[in-house]
Amino acid sequence: MPELPEVEVVRRGMAQWVSGRTIADVAVLHPRAIRRHPAGPDDFADRLTGRTLGTAHRRGKYLWVPLEAAGQAAPGLSLLAHLGMSGQLLVQPREAPDEKHLRVRIRFADTLPTELRFVDQRTFGGLSLHEPVPGDPDGLPDVIAHIARDPLDPAFDEAAFHTALRRRRTTVKRALLDQSLISGVGNIYADEALWRSRLHYDRPTATLTRPRSAELLTHIREVMNEALAVGGTSFDSLYVNVNGESGYFDRSLDAYGREDEPCRRCGTPMRRRPWMNRSSYFCPRCQRPPRGA
Repeated sequence: MPELPEVEVVRRGMAQWVSGRTIADVAVLHPRAIRRHPAGPDDFADRLTGRTLGTAHRRGKYLWVPLEAAGQAAPGLSLLAHLGMSGQLLVQPREAPDEKHLRVRIRFADTLPTELRFVDQRTFGGLSLHEPVPGDPDGLPDVIAHIARDPLDPAFDEAAFHTALRRRRTTVKRALLDQSLISGVGNIYADEALWRSRLHYDRPTATLTRPRSAELLTHIREVMNEALAVGGTSFDSLYVNVNGESGYFDRSLDAYGREDEPCRRCGTPMRRRPWMNRSSYFCPRCQRPPRGA
């Protein structure tokens, strides 16, 4: 599933290529793609048509675009996108052949030769329209109000994060994947940050001192910014930016996917362990498990 860097890459592409454009028509080609919009495909298309897309925003792994009507912000309406496992928002030439898994097509009223397409092979992602949190200046959709700020957000509260981390009575990787505590971190970047911090994924959060949690946050930010610089992580064609290009951070991964390869710090073969229907990759020497794990 795309994590913060991948979604941020898509958000930046949306901001560059579709913000400020007015929607001429919408075609919903698969109803599952808008299943989170209970009023159905016709209502979804009708409410979007004639609206102008504002600046794209992101909260963790979600991105949304406030909608404007007649040159003014339309109170209480934002287009929310969640990419799921394989969702793609692509800015394509109008004459480009339809993708095999094209689910929603959005055409614009201007003369630019491109349109916005939502493509989703596994249909776990989707688009929907929502009211914003009252008073939120960015039009944050109310359905994701529970999602915490991410570590790249200037408003992220490090002290509150450390306090909540200590109170969770869980293990550190479980905490990092809790989107109500810290958003945007998924399996890949959790393993990468933990390797850099020399922390085992089963380390109890109650044992983390404030300096250790601050160090962990530093490494989370470092690895995410490095991934952003090269377009995110792509293991297959399911994650691409709005121009259909893959990211290249998979070539720089230190932990994830490196089972039996030498640790880049000490040379010990990396290990993989099943974890919550996923896998955790770690160095058994640099990231020693806690007692009893």
